[in-house]
Amino acid sequence: MTSLVIAEHDNATLKGATLNTVTAALQCGGDVHVLVAGANAGAAAAAAAQVAGVAKVLHADSAALNHGLAENMTAQVLAIASNYSHILFAATASGKNIAPRVAAKLDVAQVSDVTKVLAADTFERPIYAGNAIATVQSLDAVKVVTVRTTGFDPASASGGSAAVEILTAVTASEKTAFMGSEIAKNDRPELTAAKIIVAGGRALGSAERFNEVLTPLADKLGAALGASRAAVDAGYAPNDWQVGQTGKIVAPQLYIAAGISGAIQHLAGMKDSKVIVAINKDAEAPIFSVADYGLEADLFVAVPELVAAL
Repeated sequence: MTSLVIAEHDNATLKGATLNTVTAALQCGGDVHVLVAGANAGAAAAAAAQVAGVAKVLHADSAALNHGLAENMTAQVLAIASNYSHILFAATASGKNIAPRVAAKLDVAQVSDVTKVLAADTFERPIYAGNAIATVQSLDAVKVVTVRTTGFDPASASGGSAAVEILTAVTASEKTAFMGSEIAKNDRPELTAAKIIVAGGRALGSAERFNEVLTPLADKLGAALGASRAAVDAGYAPNDWQVGQTGKIVAPQLYIAAGISGAIQHLAGMKDSKVIVAINKDAEAPIFSVADYGLEADLFVAVPELVAAL
């Protein structure tokens, strides 16, 4: 029994989600192999070989794989899928794009958003915005799994010594082509990888007040900025800051929620944070039910006082 982890990388370094996925794969039992498919991605393959617990790295290098297009990545995975009992992806935008295609081509049921491995064929995953946990057993010969990275500690990025095997890259699909991308520039940590997150809600009232109140706190803490869906919908913060069921799932060491009521959809995205601090003047706000520390106060007074104290 051998598991295959599909690495996410930028051709030079591995993304953190891959390390969490390796941990999940190790819990499935047997050896763990990692597929690094990209263009000029030798550095990423070398990094994957250093990950603790990885037995082999499979490196496919081609211009067709440069941007991780789902059609080409699916073909590359399918070319070696018969060798594996489990194929695991991080439950990121990339993983959610490729995994269903692989599962459909293999004619198996995908097991999505896994947070715990109970046995090689049995997994736990959240349903109903995290208010219930489903236990799912797959009897398929190949288990195609997406992993909620917040459910697993990252594997150590060093200490491994896996062999790197070169694969023949697939031919590029004629039906799809990479036309370009617009990358948002951000000096702050990426939201899903940040150790500290300062998040704001609709109570901030405007984009100007959102930045005026929360940015100094985030600067002091070296934190990423997040927002509730209500704040994003109101235009206070960009879409990629949204935390919640329809946004990003995060689990930082410290999550500070300012002016966030704590709707179920938001809690589903952050309740696994190690320490949650809630600042809200409504004593009945649901956010206090998951908070480790709660401050019933006006955020426009409390947050500046906190910044001053820091």
